[in-house]
Amino acid sequence: MIFLSNSCAWFLRFDGFRGSRSLLLSSLQAGNRNAVACIRMHACSFSSSVELLETECDEYSNDVKTAEKDTALRLALSRLAGDFDRESMLSLPRFFLSRHAPVISTGSLKLDLALGIGGLPKGRMVEIYGQEASGKTTLALHIIKEAQKLGGYCAYLDVENAMNPSLAESMGINVDTLLISPPDSAENLLSMVHTLTKSGSMDVIVVDSVAALVPRRELDVVIGGTYQDLQSQLMAQALRKIHYSLCRSGTLIIFVNQIRSSLKSSHVFGRLDEVTCGGNALRFYAAVRLRIMRTGLLKTEDKVTGLGVCVQVVKNKLARATKKADLGIRFGRGICFESEVLELACEHGVIWKKGSKYIIEGEVFNTKEEAEQYMAANSEVLDRTVSFLRKHLFDWEI
Repeated sequence: MIFLSNSCAWFLRFDGFRGSRSLLLSSLQAGNRNAVACIRMHACSFSSSVELLETECDEYSNDVKTAEKDTALRLALSRLAGDFDRESMLSLPRFFLSRHAPVISTGSLKLDLALGIGGLPKGRMVEIYGQEASGKTTLALHIIKEAQKLGGYCAYLDVENAMNPSLAESMGINVDTLLISPPDSAENLLSMVHTLTKSGSMDVIVVDSVAALVPRRELDVVIGGTYQDLQSQLMAQALRKIHYSLCRSGTLIIFVNQIRSSLKSSHVFGRLDEVTCGGNALRFYAAVRLRIMRTGLLKTEDKVTGLGVCVQVVKNKLARATKKADLGIRFGRGICFESEVLELACEHGVIWKKGSKYIIEGEVFNTKEEAEQYMAANSEVLDRTVSFLRKHLFDWEI
């Protein structure tokens, strides 16, 4: 005699399997020893059918929930459109108009490659900081130069009173269309930045530098007198307003900053920690932070002709950070752009290099200096090479 478990007996009583039940009962009456195995096999088939039915019910339930959420979202958007103006209205197409953020080149292909997006993003704040005479102002001027190539308007707020128009002109900047502001109080300069940003007419605004911004109340205090640290409070207040206007503008705001050494007790005894001026607000509002360090001198026949610098991407909200780019800066000319283009073009097969010789569009040059001079003298060849490299490196062209 074969005894059935409770699960098998329940399976036999299930109305959905009457045909199988009669088959199994006949097997039991005939004394078939495989009846229990047959029951288990049909039970597994039954459980699989139940699971499939539950999965279909879950999918139908998810579709219903998605449709309800979509209806609720559209209702909320219609309410926002009626409660607020069009500038503050939330709309889905606004966030999907472009896959790429509009950028302005830094004037260095290596630095554009380190940034990961081909340049500095428009509509954002950028902080460039480092030690003295490390090339901060030179990099800011190159960004202005690249923006002017695209037909943009730029402003340079010379807080340090160190701007040399002839040097900027030798670097290729159109000084006639560049807005230059003399030193003034911090309140006036930051209000100027806010007004220009809110107008939406400027492409690049450079503040050089944050460390030289002096509040009006500090200017009125006698030298040697006591006063509160008003600069950080003023920067925090101004950046909130500027950031609000920046969200509706395509202006790139560059803050050039200095660093100071601070001895903190929390670190190892005697260790100096580098801090930037103007408080902590700028480092939070900045979408990109670049730190410049001097690495050496550039020499030609035992004569110093420039600086070797390293630019580190300390913070980057649009791509991967912590990347570095080694640049060369020639005195009176700026970044060694032709040298970078030649190096990257040889690396990616745009220009053929055999030994110490360079072949550029059929022209053969025996040394690197000759190849750089040829590219500097032929702007069309340089532009074609740069255009090809940008399409190859960034999949798009500025």
